[in-house]
Amino acid sequence: MPGPRFWDPDGTKYGIPTYPWRLAPDGLVTRAQLRARGLRPGGQEIAAQILWRSRRAHGGIRAAYLYRIDQAKPVRPMTAGRRAALARAMAARRMCPNCRTDAGYCIPRSLGMCVPCAFPDDEQRAA
Repeated sequence: MPGPRFWDPDGTKYGIPTYPWRLAPDGLVTRAQLRARGLRPGGQEIAAQILWRSRRAHGGIRAAYLYRIDQAKPVRPMTAGRRAALARAMAARRMCPNCRTDAGYCIPRSLGMCVPCAFPDDEQRAA
């Protein structure tokens, strides 16, 4: 009986060590798992990958890249400048380019403007 479909710990088939879902060795984690531990990859190369079948993916196979915990670095602390830049960016996402008011929510990219500006007739019908 052959092993799991995506089992390639040597990287001969896929180019880098590859493991099936939930079978990665200890010491290797995804970027999200690093972030949950307060770490970041810190410039290290991808150590391995996890492959699994998915109906959502275009080719039917999805991948998650794995990084070594022992080479990860701590997340950089939030500085006052970065905090101010993020606040300005979020304020720009809430600003309607049509009526120039703060919508109180992020403007949908599909509309490109706040909901009252995108659908002015609906506001008159509701009154």
